[in-house]
Amino acid sequence: MVAYILRRLALIIPTLIGILTVTFVIVQFTPGGPIENIIAQLQGTGGDAISRLGGGGDLGLSSEVTFQGSDATSQYRGARGLDPDFIAKLEKQFGFDKPPIERYFTMLWNYVRFDFGDSYTQGRSVVDLIKAALPVSISLGLWQLFISYAISIPLGIRKAVKDGSSFDVWTSAIIVIGYAIPSFLFGIMLMVLFAGGSFFDWFPLSHLTSENFDELSFGGKILDYLHHLALPLTAMVISAFATTTLLTKNCFLEEIRKQYVVTARAKGLSERSVLYGHVFRNAMLVVIASFPAAFIASFFTGSLLIEMLYSLNGMGLLSYTSIVNRDYPVVFGSLYIFSLIGLVISLISDLTYMLVDPRIDFEKRDV
Repeated sequence: MVAYILRRLALIIPTLIGILTVTFVIVQFTPGGPIENIIAQLQGTGGDAISRLGGGGDLGLSSEVTFQGSDATSQYRGARGLDPDFIAKLEKQFGFDKPPIERYFTMLWNYVRFDFGDSYTQGRSVVDLIKAALPVSISLGLWQLFISYAISIPLGIRKAVKDGSSFDVWTSAIIVIGYAIPSFLFGIMLMVLFAGGSFFDWFPLSHLTSENFDELSFGGKILDYLHHLALPLTAMVISAFATTTLLTKNCFLEEIRKQYVVTARAKGLSERSVLYGHVFRNAMLVVIASFPAAFIASFFTGSLLIEMLYSLNGMGLLSYTSIVNRDYPVVFGSLYIFSLIGLVISLISDLTYMLVDPRIDFEKRDV
């Protein structure tokens, strides 16, 4: 067991390096970038863009940008006519004055120390941005997983026991409808019905806490948090539990038809003992194996549109805005954290197999 864990932990390092390497190479060939964004802002808003750049003043330039004649050229789109010294200072601020290979190895060394640098657009360290966004995404992701699994597993078992009955048919119809409709559509519908004021005004429209959250009592903080969480979480759960429910049902149906179940029933064991004493452990292996993907999906992709819809400043929204703005430190920092969490959760999921089925021996398993 210990040797297997050590091998898996050692495998995390080259996996992270591979993910960062592929992303870094893709970024080098992707059109656009932070310098092009700044140039576009200058073309449209003049000197105001400089004051928004890394807190302002970092370039050592006045608020008036010097435009030269039309013969001034640059490798950056839209930079024709701009002072080359200004472009050079932009490159130095963003680190693009160094060759790609040097920037790559500098990034790897910094990421080993969890030094993600500063955001290009927000003037804050990436670590601070991630720390501020993580609680929101963790709240949504963990609550969604807990509630969806609490619904899916019992419902899937019930559907397997009642396979082909009217209960199985109408619950399958509800599940398929819930799965087919995207979570953000449920979010919009819930917002219009219960938060927009057109019908009811029972829940807040945005954020996870109220403005006076710090002034509330401990019990008041919990109620305020749950009050804000109700609509976005409901929208996410409705679309999330279908896959796990059907997976649980199919796994139980497959196990129920096996010979050891027939033998257990022939010995006079109750149906409950057969299901939870024999079938449950074997059927849940596949469900447990799907946990890492479900966790990452709920933690990031599943909550992206919900975070945007309800103005929740979580990791999904942070990653999306950083990609749109070509804020590479935030992009790579978020990717690094997501990849690390995913790899660790995958290891934990594999180790959970042993708790469900002691017959599994990790010492004999190759990584």
